[in-house]
Amino acid sequence: MVIKIVVLFLVAMGVLAMFGKLRYPGQKRVEAMKCPRCGRFLLGKSAKKNGCDCKGKG
Repeated sequence: MVIKIVVLFLVAMGVLAMFGKLRYPGQKRVEAMKCPRCGRFLLGKSAKKNGCDCKGKG
């Protein structure tokens, strides 16, 4: 009985891993919202307009 539970758990984890490798539709938009230098997310209108706080130091 315990072996069945362990096997089912491992199968479920494998299925979740396969779904985790799929790229979701908004991936390009999320990557575009990151600072190209340091990788921080740029949130809000002012951050996109003024740029990142790293000022190229990252």
